[in-house]
Amino acid sequence: MNARTAGWEVSMAAVTLSSRLPMKNLSSYFKGLADENRLRILNLLFHGELCGCDIQYVLGASQSNVSRHLSYLKNAGLVNDRRKANRVYFSLAERTPPGMEGLFSFLEATFRDNTNFQKDRKKLLAAIKEGACSISEPLPQKEKPRAVRRVEKSKA
Repeated sequence: MNARTAGWEVSMAAVTLSSRLPMKNLSSYFKGLADENRLRILNLLFHGELCGCDIQYVLGASQSNVSRHLSYLKNAGLVNDRRKANRVYFSLAERTPPGMEGLFSFLEATFRDNTNFQKDRKKLLAAIKEGACSISEPLPQKEKPRAVRRVEKSKA
């Protein structure tokens, strides 16, 4: 069964969520995803851990705006952060419940196939190449968040 939305097609099987997920958690995840800028941030975090200033640069938004969106994502359980000196680095949450692989798979496919998300990733890669704060290469498989590894493994 396929669904067509806004010019793209996604297999409904890829969006299957575990029935074991509490409704409160599911609601929290979707609230975290309910904004274009937060989706753009997640798209960037599929690359790997990023400094908040690099996310701000790619989005072309103020520091306070990006910080607010990252707080939403963190409170929803989708993003982790860590401090190093005067910088804060963000990554996709490591402890995503097992039933959420379908959601991450859906998001990854959407991000990959959408030209706006592709532009953001190209801008990020160019910034990293020019010496941005964040890592210079995509994360090796063993360092990627567990949820991303599960999505990639399910595709193989």
